[in-house]
Amino acid sequence: MADHESIRKLAQALVGELTKSGKAVATAESCTGGWIAKAITDCPGSSVVFAYGIVSYSNGAKESVLGVLNKTLEEHGAVSEKVVEEMARGALGLSGADIAVAVSGVAGPAGGTKAKPVGTVWFAWAVRDGANTLVDTWREQFTGDRDLVRELTVVHALQGVRERIES
Repeated sequence: MADHESIRKLAQALVGELTKSGKAVATAESCTGGWIAKAITDCPGSSVVFAYGIVSYSNGAKESVLGVLNKTLEEHGAVSEKVVEEMARGALGLSGADIAVAVSGVAGPAGGTKAKPVGTVWFAWAVRDGANTLVDTWREQFTGDRDLVRELTVVHALQGVRERIES
């Protein structure tokens, strides 16, 4: 279980690591509604390492702001590997950051389906590697109420950025 204090400490450690490495991060968020960006920007010194935060809660925002293809949304749905990959690439391209994290999920209490039950969250981390962009995706199935699903999503997203800075 996550809590606000552990999120704060994780974000502070991340800002320190980004500062030390000279890297910047961007976020593209759906189910967390900007919470990942808030966690980072709550930390002193974050203005040096935080490039962009995009809340693309609607499919229209995913398309118009992040460049997610309508075809991708129609074929796979907003909560999918393909959509978060396109979200992360879009955030990286817009921001000029070194790494971007994207999340889209079903936080609940409603909206779940048999294929994508409440607690399903897709993550993508896009990392610049010279002229190339490397993208990792991951699916989690969290249990708990809406607040807990969102908290756990923030923690997993921040931990994922930290792991990619270290590697």
